[in-house]
Amino acid sequence: MIRNILEYLEKTAERLPDKIAFSAKEGEITFAELEETAKRIGTYLARFGKCPVAVMMQKTPVSVAAFLGAVYSGNFYTPIDVTMPKERVLSILHTLNPGVMVIDEKSRKVADGLGYGGKIVVLEEIIETEIDEDILRKIRMKTIDTDPLYALFTSGSTGVPKGVVISHQAVVNLTEWYTEAFDITEKEIIGNQAPFYFDSSVKDIYAVLKTGAQMEIIPKMLFSFPKKLLEYLEEKKINYIDWVPSALCIVVNTGALDGFRPSYLKKIMFCGEAMPTKQFNLWKAKYPDAMFANIYGPTETTVDCTYYIVDRDFADDEPLPIGYGCRNTDVFILNGDRLAEAGESGELCVRGRCLALGYYNNPEKTAEAFIQNPLNPYYPEKIYKTGDIAKYNDRGEIIFLARKDHQIKHMGHRIELGEIETAINSIDVIDSGVCLYDNETQRILLFYCGGEDATQAYILKKLRDKVPKYMFPNVMMKLEKMPQTLNGKIDRLALKEYYDKDGKNA
Repeated sequence: MIRNILEYLEKTAERLPDKIAFSAKEGEITFAELEETAKRIGTYLARFGKCPVAVMMQKTPVSVAAFLGAVYSGNFYTPIDVTMPKERVLSILHTLNPGVMVIDEKSRKVADGLGYGGKIVVLEEIIETEIDEDILRKIRMKTIDTDPLYALFTSGSTGVPKGVVISHQAVVNLTEWYTEAFDITEKEIIGNQAPFYFDSSVKDIYAVLKTGAQMEIIPKMLFSFPKKLLEYLEEKKINYIDWVPSALCIVVNTGALDGFRPSYLKKIMFCGEAMPTKQFNLWKAKYPDAMFANIYGPTETTVDCTYYIVDRDFADDEPLPIGYGCRNTDVFILNGDRLAEAGESGELCVRGRCLALGYYNNPEKTAEAFIQNPLNPYYPEKIYKTGDIAKYNDRGEIIFLARKDHQIKHMGHRIELGEIETAINSIDVIDSGVCLYDNETQRILLFYCGGEDATQAYILKKLRDKVPKYMFPNVMMKLEKMPQTLNGKIDRLALKEYYDKDGKNA
């Protein structure tokens, strides 16, 4: 039984010492080098005792060594991106109160600009620390599988980021399922899109450590140049990707796949937000023999809790299911304190080994989200309320409808904004469409991108066959491109700010 994720690294480094584990334009690192570097860092960090370790570095193969070095020291790590706004970084550090923050030379200027008073060490200055196997052995003897592995900070409703704490056992549970479900072996070359502070990257990293696969860190700027991105996939012989839908949509919306089709791609996964079916169908047409999977899960359920390997055809205006619970994970829909019936919507809830330990240094928010299972009055059993609205279709598959806070009451009707978005995104001239609701004026807002033919009149004409009139957008704003968060998701907050500034009087 795997108790500590370092066992993945050590077993693979023994089996495949000289095989490349992680690579990027900055360089590459083998499994043996990764183990040695992580042990050096861990030996140095052990002097700080039990404490959170913040890691603010450029996204490189050595970043992974820093994460694992924190684990060798008996602690958990929190990735912090150097491009994050200063106030957000300081808010994270205030909540986390790390014993030490690891930076690299390239991040020194950003770190100095924070005005942070805590202990900071520079990777290049500690990486030659002599490994103390005795110290590392003693630390390992005291660790158990419920110890925290990492904390990732997500947005909070109050504006204060919440640190989701994930244990070793939860990541082992994820990794064992993920690598088996999608048949990941040492032959995979994984094209990494997700930032390291975004939970989807966890799958990439630990699948590599377990199986001996290789992960290629794709330069972020390439996602703004789809043609060059596709050429990069071909050059690096990438055969496996697990990206946010926005990244996949950019490729097909620009027609890049019509000009060049990377030949090595065999497995195409998407997670993090709803994948528009129209864009999925465009990908499927180019890769009819590839494995496609729609994967769903909040950070609080250790990345993934449901998945659906697409095994049938879907119309452009038909939502893709998020499928069924991952192995050893129970996913169910509650309507109040009872199970929802077929076709009845409710809140998606999760129980199992996948659940986070809670929010770091935030017992109030933890108690709100991780509650006693209302279906079990007999013994303590925590479930996580996702805040997502879903239903079962007639096949028993779970269909994601919308965020709970995307559910609105409009003109006397309870409406899921996600349903309108699915209809909008199925229209032939639409590249991307997002709906918000202005509670003050009680108007449904549509932000969209598309070609010259994507006029408001044309969109409304097409919507007549798709949704009732009371679900038609009241305000429609055409954009050159959708704003994106650092994770690559559509930035709904930026859209709201744009509307408040330029569209309120429309």
